Amino acid sequence: MPLNCGIVGLPNVGKSTIFSALTSVKAEAANYPFCTIDPNVGIVPLPDARLARLSAMFRPKKTIPAVVEFIDIAGLVKGASKGEGRGNQFLSHIREVGMIAHVVRCFDDPDVIHVANRVDPADDIEVIHTELALADLETVDKRLEKLQKQLKVQDPLIKKETERELSALAKIRPALEEGRAARTVALEPDEAEAVKKSFLITMKKELLVCNTDEAGIKAGNAHIEAVRRAAAAEGSEAVVICGKFEAELADLSSDEERAEFLAELGLAESGLATLAHAAYRILGLRTFFTAGEDECRAWTIRAGDKAPQAAGVIHSDFEKGFIKAEVYHVEDLFALGSEKAIREAGKLRQEGREYVVADGDVMFFKFNV
Repeated sequence: MPLNCGIVGLPNVGKSTIFSALTSVKAEAANYPFCTIDPNVGIVPLPDARLARLSAMFRPKKTIPAVVEFIDIAGLVKGASKGEGRGNQFLSHIREVGMIAHVVRCFDDPDVIHVANRVDPADDIEVIHTELALADLETVDKRLEKLQKQLKVQDPLIKKETERELSALAKIRPALEEGRAARTVALEPDEAEAVKKSFLITMKKELLVCNTDEAGIKAGNAHIEAVRRAAAAEGSEAVVICGKFEAELADLSSDEERAEFLAELGLAESGLATLAHAAYRILGLRTFFTAGEDECRAWTIRAGDKAPQAAGVIHSDFEKGFIKAEVYHVEDLFALGSEKAIREAGKLRQEGREYVVADGDVMFFKFNV
């Protein structure tokens, strides 16, 4: 699965404004549909207080955060699965991302055009979900036709794999016909693995993003509650941000000014920081650190990765020649105050090839090439 997040939604819900604030990449944003055609790509540093504390302790020459890649995909409209509003082109962009951040308009403003001429988050969500489901339904039907031919193959292993995928798609197809996502269908583990070959959009995890106004940030509103109900119904999450506020925040020149701006609204962090953290978590990503006088750095791995795979993120030679890793947890360092104290307390461990890296580990790799 790609380690990136596609920003989708109806036209004029604030996707490009949010993308620009997230990435400091000035995506085109205008008050008319389809002002974004080619997807914009931005790399977003992941705010991490642990890295800031590590940097304060080691005083390195460089501090490098983990990042999340966001892709701003043009707005989808009703009929996108049939090619309306460049739908086929935009759907192909969604197929290439690891997860979906679905932006939903949660503010009333007569000066900002809505494609349906009214603000109804539940209906807006249904439009996008239906179009994605219909696109997947077409994919499933083509795949089923191909798999039926594969059943004639004599190889028993290929035949067994084909039957498993057919079983999974047979469960998924009725849900897609009803406009429901493939991810909502209960599958056996081997079926879930088999269906990956179909590259279904609605198997991707989704985060709903409420784009509201400043009043909505402070007190909430009925639109936000509607989105939260929709997220809960699918077992997903919803985050609340104010795209206009985030754009103003991003334009401030210093961390101190941004902190004051957030404090005025009573916020501990920006909505975009919350969005970046949620995307990182939903993508199944974890962070380990390397720390020293030259550099303190946050590295990204998948949940469940073992020590050699983590070493390979730094350099392929580290994975090939992996011997062992010296490991301690960042919270132990903060509690004890120094690496010397970590050693004296017996918190520094030697870990081998089977060690599953924990989020927040500080690691030093030994290897031989």
